[in-house]
Amino acid sequence: MHLLSRRHALTSAASLIGLFSLPGCVNRSVRNLDLDADVRSIPVIRARTDRIDRITVCLRPFRAAGPRLGVEQVGHKTVVHNYGHGGSGWSLSWGSAKLAVERALPVSSRKIGVIGCGAIGLTTAIVAQQAGAQVTIYADALPPFVRSARASGSWTPSSRIAQKDAMTPEFSARWETMARYSFSCYQNLQGLPGNPIEWDTFYGMKSRDPAPVHADPIGFARLDDRIQDIEPQGNLIKVDDTRLPYSEVHKKPNLIFNVTSYSDYLLRQFLERGGKIKTMTLHHPSELTALPEPVFINCTGYGARALWNDNSIVPVRGQIAWLIPQPEALCSMSFGNVYVVSRRDGIVVQSMGDDMGFGYNRTDETPDLTEAHRSVLVINGLYRNMGYTV
Repeated sequence: MHLLSRRHALTSAASLIGLFSLPGCVNRSVRNLDLDADVRSIPVIRARTDRIDRITVCLRPFRAAGPRLGVEQVGHKTVVHNYGHGGSGWSLSWGSAKLAVERALPVSSRKIGVIGCGAIGLTTAIVAQQAGAQVTIYADALPPFVRSARASGSWTPSSRIAQKDAMTPEFSARWETMARYSFSCYQNLQGLPGNPIEWDTFYGMKSRDPAPVHADPIGFARLDDRIQDIEPQGNLIKVDDTRLPYSEVHKKPNLIFNVTSYSDYLLRQFLERGGKIKTMTLHHPSELTALPEPVFINCTGYGARALWNDNSIVPVRGQIAWLIPQPEALCSMSFGNVYVVSRRDGIVVQSMGDDMGFGYNRTDETPDLTEAHRSVLVINGLYRNMGYTV
């Protein structure tokens, strides 16, 4: 990696930065915020197409009304639903699990079955164990062969979680309860071997090139303002040096999930607590009547669309081009409608499309090589314009 002479331009830009507080942040001067205001420290991602080691596609299970957490009877069995979290499955998993288990315990506090072994299934099973239940997971796939293993791995508790026009005050309050409880759980999971949960620094860079507003034709709900008191808001930094490719940077701490080590941690926790896993494919809810548990928690995510014939689930396709990990360059960023998370288990490069409707109602899980290359080259161009050859 060679640093060109424009490094001097980047260094000089620090003296030209103007700092503005985000809502809810204390207004402080640049002099007292040297570390937060420094945009020279953006780690260099080696964004080259020859460093792509795989491409994965995930179908986020979006429901306009938000996650399903209802209870129904299937023959003599009780089923508690816990699915439909859109792009917020990992983020809301602990809080959603708590609500689901609370609905299951009055039926049986001794034996509980969990359907699904992804982000929601694993956390729900552990929360049920913490409540004293013996838990068996029924699933047709285990990590890493589940859809949630293909997630970007960032704390995004309101990402495609509901549709604004379908959202009720009751749901908003429930979402806040789930988000706050989940966040408190993640605070207690930091510092573990393998760093399953950790903080990095996010750089949201606004390109100088004129671009249309990133519109939202779907009308996704925006709820993050309800939990601003627990989330670091960071700083909005104006960059006046026109030689740099961005006009402002939103710099803030960002909670991330190293999904490979985190899934392994959850799986080991479940098994060490005496949990059992039975690999099987359910084709119809009536098949639950042959299983021994009196109550089941359905955590099948997008799979619930077929299993429960739930057409309220709309797939939102998301593709990741994975770059070879760079432990020396852990960070996350957005630029030119491309989102990047440099994790210990790989570097996520994901196109966000021209608007928020990108991928909506698309069921195609076939990797798109052209899309992957395009998103990586956007980040490559960012660094080249900053004076780096990656």
